[in-house]
This record gives sequence, C-alpha cells and structure tokens, in this order.
Amino acid sequence: MKKSLLFAAALLTATTAFAAPKKAKKAKKAKQIKIGVIQLVEHPALDANYKGFVDGLAAAGYVDGDNIKIDYQNAQGEQANCVTIAQKFVNDRDDMIFAIATPAAQAVANLTQDIPVLISSVTDPESAKLVASNTAPGGNVTGTSDLTPCAAQMQLLKKTLPEAKTVGMLYCSNEQNSFFQIALAKAECDKLGLKYVDFTVSSSNEIQQVVQSAIGKVDALYSPTDNMIAAGMATVAQVATPAKLPVFCGEEGMVNQGGLATYGLNYYELGKQTAAMAVRILKGEAKPADMPIEYLTSCDLCVNEETEKAIGVTVPRN
Repeated sequence: MKKSLLFAAALLTATTAFAAPKKAKKAKKAKQIKIGVIQLVEHPALDANYKGFVDGLAAAGYVDGDNIKIDYQNAQGEQANCVTIAQKFVNDRDDMIFAIATPAAQAVANLTQDIPVLISSVTDPESAKLVASNTAPGGNVTGTSDLTPCAAQMQLLKKTLPEAKTVGMLYCSNEQNSFFQIALAKAECDKLGLKYVDFTVSSSNEIQQVVQSAIGKVDALYSPTDNMIAAGMATVAQVATPAKLPVFCGEEGMVNQGGLATYGLNYYELGKQTAAMAVRILKGEAKPADMPIEYLTSCDLCVNEETEKAIGVTVPRN
C-alpha cells in the first residue's frame, strides 16, 4: 500500500508538471541607442550646451544608461584630438553624433556622410562648410547655431561707455566662427563711429601678453563666442581688471569669469533645442537633410557686478 501511494504521488506530480502552462519567453530588450558626443574644449558655454542636450533628451524619454548610451569625449582644444575622437565614433558605428563647436563638427562631418550628426555652438554652419545651406542642409548634418547678437553687444558697449573711441577685438586667429562674428561687430562699430584694432592669439599661452599689449591703446575689449578666449577668460580678467579695462563678451560664462557684460545666448537652452531636433531624427520623424539650422530667439543681459565695482564702470540695465 505504501509503495502504491508513493507511486501515485509521483505520477500526480509528473502529470501536474506536464499540465502546467509554459512560461512566456522574456521580451527581447530593445537595442540601446549609441550617441557619441565630441566637445572641443571645456568652458562654461560648451559645458552648458552639453548639459542642455542631455537633459533635453532625458525629458523626451531618452535617458543615458537606460535606452541610450552616451559616449562623451572632450578634445581638450586640440584639432588632432577631434579627428581621433570622430574616427572612434565612426568605427564604433554610433547611431548619432553630437558635435559641440566648429572644429569638432568639421572633424566629424569630414569622416561620415551616413551617421546623423547634430551640431551646436557653431556660428555659421554654411560658411564652415558643414551644410549646403543653413536653410537646406542637404546632407547628414544639422543642428543649432550660436550666432550671437554682435550688433546689440556693440550697442551695449557704446551705451555703457559713451565716450569710448576705440575697441580692441580679442579673438583666436584659428577659429572660423570668430572671424564671422568679428566682421559683424566691426560693421556695427562703423555705424556707431567706433574705431577698432585686432588683438589675436593663436594659442592660450599668448592671451596674457596680448591683453597686456592692449592696455592704453583701446577703451574696451570685445571678445565674441571664441572658444580659446572663453577657456582662458580668467587670464583675460587677471590682466584687464586691475588695468580698469572693460571686457565685453559674447556669452554669459565669460562674464561670470571676470568679463564686464554681455547681451547673449543661453547655451543650456541651445543644447535643449538641439536635443529636440535629435529626438525627431531618432523617432524617424525627420532627416538632417531636410532640417534647417535653428537659432535661439531670445537673449539675456548678463553683468558681473564685482567687475563693475573693480573697474568703476556701471552697465545700464535698460
């Protein structure tokens, strides 16, 4: 009897096992989207641009480490590094590349015509030969421009220093975006009756000496959204502030590091706007070729009050 009961229990167990429904197979995990990010150099504007891009993607449901993987690389201001990083992204077959600043964007655009490339912190993509035209890119590259209101910045300088006669144009001689902006600033100086003198650098080691050479020769310095000057803005301020030489800048980060004032773009918002364009591409709603270069429609007045006091100049708030 005991053996029969054991056999019956075993038979029941086996029958139950075979009768149990099969477990459903686990759903296949969606492929993680790879996005390579190349940033030319570290400074507040470009850092804010990158953060806005990441936050903008996350707000749209594309979260790093979840459904996307962001490979962030900084070129430390070296063009050779830009090329190496761009080649890495192409070899890795990333699904999208985000290039911050003109040299970084050019390095990527020269190496791939297939991977969608979003650019930002590029003043004029068309003249930089990144797109066929800003209104109709026509290839795999699109994004946002950081074209600053150079004319309004010159007007701010004139309102702040109504007696000023000569402006020193401080910029890097190797940056295409700076030449474009300086030309706009000079055109406005002509309208305002201001003379101008160029003070250019080709490496960060030259910044201190070049700024010192401007003292006594100009009534103010102006630097656009120039990456080399932005990264070395602390050096500019160390020389200009004790000499009571006002420095008007292209963007807020430069002001926060010792410049006097700017009327410029919010680079965090620019990054978010670029992210919105990226989302449309990732969702298959648009292609770079058909997406015009976009611009921010608002600017902010930024004044460094400590610098105001140090040099004895008050910037009008109206």
